[in-house]
Amino acid sequence: MRKVLNYIMSEHRFTHLNEQGLAKMVDVSDKVETARLAVAQARVCMNEQTWGAVREGRMKKGDVLAVAQVAGVMAAKNTAQWIPMCHPIPISGVDLQFHTETPCLIIIEATVKTKSVTGVEMEALTAVSAAALTVYDMCKSADKGITIEQVMLLRKHGGKSGDFVRENS
Repeated sequence: MRKVLNYIMSEHRFTHLNEQGLAKMVDVSDKVETARLAVAQARVCMNEQTWGAVREGRMKKGDVLAVAQVAGVMAAKNTAQWIPMCHPIPISGVDLQFHTETPCLIIIEATVKTKSVTGVEMEALTAVSAAALTVYDMCKSADKGITIEQVMLLRKHGGKSGDFVRENS
């Protein structure tokens, strides 16, 4: 196993592995602070009765979307505690939007901003994931068939790799 790892490391330069082939956090101390933004999305599908109860505020556990909003903000702020190689960064803003126009579907969108040396893609993805899981938790007594789908980065701005915009988003 070590021979294979040494061969792979000699042929490729992995940014998150040290000289021994062990995981490391990349040093970003020489990077320049820039304004950065990331927008992510998750979709939560449920049955019509549950969807109606969420929209009308009739779920037994309370206001599903208000609790999911707080969960998403908290998750974005704590991303580095969950993702091992993610840097803790100062977040300057987090906003979650919930779209429920389509029957049986809640679309969650998170926008995260910072002025830092590294991006906030993971924070936006973590925010929508936590919000979607919170919707499931708040609704599971009514509908255990809820699905969480298509967690994805929609767009990002800033940083060395430049801008990204997902097509058809």
